[in-house]
Amino acid sequence: MFAKIRLHTALFLVSLIYAGTYSLAKDIMPRYMQPLGIVTLRIAGAVLVFGLLKLLVAPRERISGRADNIRAIACGVLGIGLNQLSFFAGLNLTTPINASLLQTISPIVVVLASAVLLKDKITPQKLVGIGLGAAGAAALILSRPSNGVVPQAAFLGNLYLLLNATVFGLYLVLVAPLMRKYNAFTVLARIFLVGGVIAIPAGLQQAIAADYSSFPLFIWGELGYMIFFLTILAYLLNNWALKYATPALLGVYIYLQPVLAVLIAVATGKDRFTLDKAWQAALIFVGVWLVSRRPKVQALPVEAASQG
Repeated sequence: MFAKIRLHTALFLVSLIYAGTYSLAKDIMPRYMQPLGIVTLRIAGAVLVFGLLKLLVAPRERISGRADNIRAIACGVLGIGLNQLSFFAGLNLTTPINASLLQTISPIVVVLASAVLLKDKITPQKLVGIGLGAAGAAALILSRPSNGVVPQAAFLGNLYLLLNATVFGLYLVLVAPLMRKYNAFTVLARIFLVGGVIAIPAGLQQAIAADYSSFPLFIWGELGYMIFFLTILAYLLNNWALKYATPALLGVYIYLQPVLAVLIAVATGKDRFTLDKAWQAALIFVGVWLVSRRPKVQALPVEAASQG
């Protein structure tokens, strides 16, 4: 019982941390810091923390072999570098609700990536789900923003977030074998280091250009939230929970995150939830549900079950 409570607490905290990011980040950028500057601070902090934890927990373990090293580099490029850069660049231009809804299509990308990379079969049910999810995402991307954001900027921001969901879905497929084979800190230290090589140079100028002396206390608090809670704590909780959570349970929290994000965005006045967004969200949710739903295993006849 206590183990289940810990698992649900971890998954809920991850969903809440991500949900709060969509609105809190809007306070910081672009007024106090540009998006790539935030990415630089986040990843630089994570490189230091995960590198130290790796030295403490698994000092002698190394990712070995050409295939695993190539996979780790790909994970760092996709899951850390491109993922973080595209997320904050997109969120800076679009609305919190659009961003949170587009993030939920990652399971659809996982199914497509698994079909290409792992030769998994795409069933008719999953094909319908992919179509519905894609239709909902396309409608959301092409829709007019609801909170005064310039339509052209919102469109570009939505495309960045579509890229973000795509590279994150690919990352989830690629990182799973590494997480099963090595200590989590060994993997996280390596992929954040690779991601830092890409992201830190891209955003270093923006991080340096920020006028830190003008930051009010709440902006320092929100920046600390981005670095510690979003980058470090969420990754740690998520990787721990993935070892114990069933696909069905993970699916529940996939839907919970945008719901929390909508509530936070509306409550803080960062966005408005409209009827258009409701049906677009419904298409995406149904699509994700169909691609994530596993077919029922039919019971074998007694004779067949007893053979072998």
